Amino acid sequence: MTALKHFRIDFVITALVLVVAFLYDSWTGVTLCAILILVEIVFSFDNAAVNAKYLVRLNEFWQKMFLTVGILIAVFGMRLVFPFAIVTISGGISPMKALDLALEKGDPSVPGTYGYILNEAHPAIAAFGGMFLLLLFLDFMFDPEREITWLSWIEKPLQKLGKLDVLSVVIAGLFLLVASETLVHSTPVHTEVQMRSIVLFSGLLGIVLYLAVNGLSSMMEAREARMDREFEDADAHSSTGHTALLAGKAALSMFLFLEVLDATFSFDGVIGAFAITPDPLIIMMGLGVGALYVRSMTIYLVRQGTLAEYRFLEHGAHWAIGALAVMLILSIKYELGEFVIGGVGIAFILAAWLSSIAANKRDAAAEGADDTINEDQGARA
Repeated sequence: MTALKHFRIDFVITALVLVVAFLYDSWTGVTLCAILILVEIVFSFDNAAVNAKYLVRLNEFWQKMFLTVGILIAVFGMRLVFPFAIVTISGGISPMKALDLALEKGDPSVPGTYGYILNEAHPAIAAFGGMFLLLLFLDFMFDPEREITWLSWIEKPLQKLGKLDVLSVVIAGLFLLVASETLVHSTPVHTEVQMRSIVLFSGLLGIVLYLAVNGLSSMMEAREARMDREFEDADAHSSTGHTALLAGKAALSMFLFLEVLDATFSFDGVIGAFAITPDPLIIMMGLGVGALYVRSMTIYLVRQGTLAEYRFLEHGAHWAIGALAVMLILSIKYELGEFVIGGVGIAFILAAWLSSIAANKRDAAAEGADDTINEDQGARA
C-alpha cells in the first residue's frame, strides 16, 4: 500500500488524460493512449534505475524539481516539441506545416507524412542517442574505484582497462566509425555518402554533449567536495550558506545531466510510438503519462533505498544501457522492434534484481552462521 500511495498523483493524472483521450478520439484514443502508457513504463524501467543512482545525490528540493519542471521538459519537450522539431528540420518545412501534417494522422509508410519524415530522421537520432548512452555505459564499466562488481568475470578486467585515460571516448569513436561504414545505406531522400555524414555528425554531437554535461557535473561535485573539506578543516560545522549555494550549483548541473539522460532514453520510444499510432497528440499523452510514472518510480527507488538494498540493480541498469546503445546503433540498418529493445533491458534488470536477492540471502546465512559460532565459543568459555 505504501508503494501505491507514492503513485497516487500519477493515478489521478492518468484518469484525467484518459478522459481527454476519450473526448479527442473516443475509445480508440483511450486504447491507444493506455497502450503507450504501458509501453513507456515497461520499456523505461532501466531509465528509472539509472536515474535513481544520480537523483539520490540531490536534496528534496531538486528531487521535486525533477518531478515538476523536469516532467514538463520530458512531456512537452521530448514527447511533443522534439518530434515536431525533427520533422521541421528533416522535411525542410515550417512548424505550422509540420503541425498540419501531424493533425492529418497520415500513414507513416507514405512519403510526405509526419511519421514518414520522422522515420527518415531515425539514423541521426539513433547515432546521437547511441553514442551518449554508450559513453555512459563505458564510463561505469571502466571506473577503477567501483568496489562492487556483478558479472565479475568481465567487469573486473574492464576496471583494469579503465586506468587508461579517455579509453571510453576512443572506443565510442571507433564504434561510430565502424557503424558509419557498415550500417549506413541510402534512402529515398539521401545518398549513402550523405547518410554517412549525417550519422557521423550526429554521433559526434552525442559524444560532445555527454562530455560537456558530464564534465560540468564532475566539476561542480569536485568544487563541492573541496569546499566541504575547507569547512571541516576550519571546524565550521555549520556552513549553511556557502554549502547551500555550492550544492545548488552542483544540483543544477546534475539536474541538467538527468534531463539529457532522460532525453536519450526517450529517442527510441518516441520513434517507436509511431508504429502504434501516427497521432502526435495521442503519443504525447500516452508517453507523457508513462514518463510521469517513470519519474515517480525513480523517486520511489531513491527514498526506499532500493539501490542500496539490491546491490546489483545499478549494474543491471548500466548493462541495459549498454545493450540499448548497441541496439540503437544497429537500428540504423536493422529493424529490431520495440519489444526486442525493451525486452533485453528488462532481462538485465530482472537478472540483477534476482542476483541481489540471492546475494542478500547468502550474506544473511553467513551472518547467522557466524553468530552461531560465536555463541558456541561463548558457551564453551
